Amino acid sequence: MTNTNEAEMPKKSLNFIEQIVENDLKDGLNDGRIQTRFPPEPNGYLHIGHVKAICLDFGIAEKYNGICNLRFDDTNPVKEDVEYVDSIQGDIQWLGFHWKNLYYASDYFQQLYDLAIRFIKDGKAYVDEQSAETIAQQKGTPTVPGIESPYRNRPIAENIDLFERMNKGEFADGSMVLRAKIDMTHSNMHFRDPIMYRIITTHPHHRTGTTWKVYPMYDFAHGQSDYFEGVTHSICTLEFEVHRPLYDWFLDQFAGKDYRPKQREFNRLNITYTVMSKRKMLQLVQEGLVRGWDDPRMPTVCGLRRRGYTATSIRNFIDSIGYTKVEGIIDVSVLEHAIREDLKPKADRVCAIFDPIKLVITNYPESKTETLITENNPENENSGTREMLFGRELYIERSDFMENAPKDFFRLTPNGREVRLKSAYIIQCTGCKKDSDDNITEIYCTYDTTSKSGTEGGNRKIKSTINWVEINSCLNAEVRLYDRLFSIEDPSASEKDFRDLLNPNSLTIVNNCKVEAALKNAKPLSHFQFLKVGYFTVDEDSKDGQLIFNRTVSLKDTWAKKTE
Repeated sequence: MTNTNEAEMPKKSLNFIEQIVENDLKDGLNDGRIQTRFPPEPNGYLHIGHVKAICLDFGIAEKYNGICNLRFDDTNPVKEDVEYVDSIQGDIQWLGFHWKNLYYASDYFQQLYDLAIRFIKDGKAYVDEQSAETIAQQKGTPTVPGIESPYRNRPIAENIDLFERMNKGEFADGSMVLRAKIDMTHSNMHFRDPIMYRIITTHPHHRTGTTWKVYPMYDFAHGQSDYFEGVTHSICTLEFEVHRPLYDWFLDQFAGKDYRPKQREFNRLNITYTVMSKRKMLQLVQEGLVRGWDDPRMPTVCGLRRRGYTATSIRNFIDSIGYTKVEGIIDVSVLEHAIREDLKPKADRVCAIFDPIKLVITNYPESKTETLITENNPENENSGTREMLFGRELYIERSDFMENAPKDFFRLTPNGREVRLKSAYIIQCTGCKKDSDDNITEIYCTYDTTSKSGTEGGNRKIKSTINWVEINSCLNAEVRLYDRLFSIEDPSASEKDFRDLLNPNSLTIVNNCKVEAALKNAKPLSHFQFLKVGYFTVDEDSKDGQLIFNRTVSLKDTWAKKTE
């Protein structure tokens, strides 16, 4: 795999799938009609890898005045659930896409079953009573031809009878399958009598209940559903490229020449420091290694949304990386760059103090407070202003003070150096108070009464500005500092168990953060830049009087420094 970083991203141009579509339009295929589909299996939550397919499927239809349908590939009731159906629809809509029609593979169960009967009557399918293990062994290897099943040439009438009885529930799960009769010596392993149907009686289907006892396999259901539906361009990821000849073979057996869906493949999305395997994600959830499918460390759409990623940032990210036929791995910094660029003009700047220490301005009147006006976002002239209460006692970051500081420390220290309080006054440290263990508990300073920001005296240049919140009006908040889920770039390539590669510091919780009073009514998923720290969003767990923030992304990529 290649590793692509932010600086190496290719410029946007017509991708090869778009070129295929344009060529088909020029050739007049399918009467100039463009129809795509997004066909997720409802057995889990969508992740950002799916978003790449969503953007392409819906984007092609939109660009070429076609339609894109949402079709759930619900052919395996063992793993599927209505919960996933609902979440997938919600995620697609949140991303800003809208399907023309909503379909299910189960809509075509009768047509697929009738087609299977036709295959049997034409001598192109048979019922096999061997175990899955035996069938797999008989398939051979890419260099060793397969062995024909002893049931391969049973009479057509007997095959029809058995298949119909399979669907009546007369046989146990796994006791029989319907296989296509193609070529057990074919160089493409997928042509060695692939399974078309299997028996599933133990799990009712989420839509059809117990009506069906046999269910089509992906290779049989997918292309035929495309055909029944009128799809012109069936766009898949590269792992399905070896399935394409079988996709075409099934269609060859019954489809006419006037219309044929065309399958084409593009590279999957792989991102550093995460896994895209739905199976591995399920393990993380079931084993309690993350807090659920929407854990902000997960690459799921719901997880990214909860972390504070916007639909715009995700779509911009997908647009920037493009589509090719070469598998690679994209540096997560590219995704992080996309959200920073999206939030930079949108997110209000606010003060949040993560490790608070008390600052007392000794020459400020004890009973006095004043309201200061500050810009919400200096990069957006339409963002407006907000009020900040200022008083004698403030909280500042403990790291902004050093009692015995080196010469290159330009923040608060008792050496006569001046420091500006953000949007307020210039101060000088006069000393500090310590407890019996020599820990600093309070800092003392004086302020220049003529140095208020926005006044003539406030224009005086000072090397350092520090953040603050007023003690009596500020709010307590829990802040969840999310980081990369894994400690190595490509956990899927490691020989170690992927669970042993989890980053132990992927979540740090700060319980005593102090934030501005202006955040009191902040709503879930609203975005803020905590000055000098990063971008944050309000978590859905927040309640009145109990603010919880998730870190979306830091202001800069700190991991680049770690790996240099």
